Parts: sequence; C-alpha cells; structure tokens
Amino acid sequence: MATSLKEMMAAANAAVPKISPDEARGLMAGGDVLVVDVRDAPEVANSGKVKGAVHVSRGMLEFRADPESPFHDKAFDKAKTVIVYCASGGRSALGGKVLKDLGYEKVLNLGAFKDWVAAGGAVEKPLEPGM
Repeated sequence: MATSLKEMMAAANAAVPKISPDEARGLMAGGDVLVVDVRDAPEVANSGKVKGAVHVSRGMLEFRADPESPFHDKAFDKAKTVIVYCASGGRSALGGKVLKDLGYEKVLNLGAFKDWVAAGGAVEKPLEPGM
C-alpha cells in the first residue's frame, strides 16, 4: 500500500496509461468515449474544457462514477473508454487510478489541459456572465 504521494503517483501512472492529444482525438472521433475534466470549477470557468468533456471535480469523482452512489452521473459507463485530464496530469492520474479501482477497465490519462490546447484540441469556452 502506498504511504506517500510519490508512491501514490507511481501506482497511478503505472495503472493508467498516458496518451497524447493526438491519440485522444483519434479515440474521441471513434465514439463511445467519455472525457472527464477533474479540475476544480474555477479552473474550468477560467479556461474552458475539452469539447464534449464532462466536468467532475476530483473530489466528487468517486461519487459520480460509482453506479451505487446516489450522486451517480449516467455519463459514466464501465463499457466506455474514459479519458481523464486536469491542469498538469497529477489529479487525472490519481482520478484514473480511482476509476480503475471502481472497475472501469479502459481508462487513459490525457494529462494537462494546456497540452490539449497547444495541440489544437477543440475547447468549449465558458459562457459569459448574463448569457
């Protein structure tokens, strides 16, 4: 059992393969993929999110992903490939590991949102206040 963040990150990175923005784009084009943004709400409000992604902050991931939870989000389906990302790749790795622990078999770490943007990935911008 992990006893430090370093060990937790090593276990998460070993369990959840990292993919490039191009690989993610290809998977998303094929369908049957759930993209999950695990950043906090202010981060998403400031920068937007991957087009089509579901926003679930890292702290709520288990509650939204577990079908037995009263807070389950029906977008989470264990038959789908799940691509997780955050601001730098750490929370997405840890979140991906949690999803694996919950029985999701096909989980991938896109890593940093900024890398998605730099690679020309489609982004949904937040609505302006009053819109």
